[in-house]
Amino acid sequence: MTTLTIREKLEQREFETLSEIATKSANSKGRKVDEEQSDLRTDFQRDRDRILHSKAFRRLKHKTQVFLSPFDDHFRTRLTHTLEVSQIARTIARALDLNEDLVEAISLGHDLGHTPFGHCGEGVLNELVDGGFYHNIQSVRVVEVLENLNLCKETVDGIRTHSWGFKPTTPEGKVVQLADKIAYINHDIEDSIRAGVISESDLPKDCINYFSSNQSKRLNKMITEIVNNSLGKSEIAMSEEGWEYTTKLRTWMFENVYNDESMAKLEERKARRVIKELFYHYCGVLKPICPSDRIVRVVTDYISGMTDRYAVERFKENFMPTGLKTSAREDYLFRLAASES
Repeated sequence: MTTLTIREKLEQREFETLSEIATKSANSKGRKVDEEQSDLRTDFQRDRDRILHSKAFRRLKHKTQVFLSPFDDHFRTRLTHTLEVSQIARTIARALDLNEDLVEAISLGHDLGHTPFGHCGEGVLNELVDGGFYHNIQSVRVVEVLENLNLCKETVDGIRTHSWGFKPTTPEGKVVQLADKIAYINHDIEDSIRAGVISESDLPKDCINYFSSNQSKRLNKMITEIVNNSLGKSEIAMSEEGWEYTTKLRTWMFENVYNDESMAKLEERKARRVIKELFYHYCGVLKPICPSDRIVRVVTDYISGMTDRYAVERFKENFMPTGLKTSAREDYLFRLAASES
C-alpha cells in the first residue's frame, strides 16, 4: 500500500470536486525550473505563498490606488485593492467549482509591478520608455526576474493577462480579469464619493437602476451575473446586459474620476514631475557605470518598484536643498523638566 502525501490527496480532491474546465494543479504545465514538489501543498498553493511573502507584495501597502497619499486611512491602497480582487475572484471560483488556489495566486500577484502614484505613475513611464510601460508586463518581470519566484506557467499567464485586451488561457485567469474590473469600479466609486469628487446622484441613472446605488448590492449583482451566466459553460463571462452596464459605468469613471482634473487629483501633476525627474536623474547616475542598453531597463525596474513615499523621499534627497544638519539639542526639554512652573 502506498501512502498518499497531503499534496497528493489535495490533487485527488481537485479531480473529484472541481469542474471539468477547472485547472488541476497536478496537470500544471510546470515551472521554468523544475523543483521537488511539496508534501503539504499543491503547486498553486506554493505560488500563492511565494507571492504573499515577496517584498513586492509588502510594498503594495504604500502604493496609490486612485487618490495620492490620502490622510484618511479609509481610502484604498494598491494592497487593499489586491485583497478585494482576491476575495471577489475566490467567491466566483468557489461558486463555479474552479481552482480557488490558482485564482488566489493570480489575484495576489496581478499588481506587483504597479508603479508609485497609481496609473499616473504608469502613464509617465509609458511616455518615457521606448515601447511603453505596462504594469501587467512589469508584474510578470517582478515574479520571473526581479524576485525570481519560479511560479507555475498558469499563474504567470493569469498575472500577464489580467489587464483588459489580453486573453487568459485558463478559466481562473478569466475570473481574475473580471474580478479586477468589478473591484476597482466599485471601490473607486466609494472612494471618489468619500473624497468629494463625485456624489452618488452623479452616477449614471440607468446603471444604478440596473445594479443599485448601494455598493454591497451592486457588487453582489455583478458577481451573481458572472456566476449565473457561466454555470455549466466553458466560457466565464457576465451576461451581455450586465456587461453593457458595467462597461458604461467603467467608462463614466474614466471620464469623471480617473482622467478628471478636480482638486482631489491636482496632486498628480506633482507626482508626474517626481517620476519624470527621478527617471532622468537615475539615467544620468548610471551612465558612467552601466551599459547604455541596460540603463533604461534598470531605472524602470527601480522606479516602478518604489512606493509613493519612497519616491517622494528620493526626490527630496536629490532635488530639494537642505540646511546644515546638526545633532538635535534637547536643552529646552530638560530645562522645562527642571523648572518649578
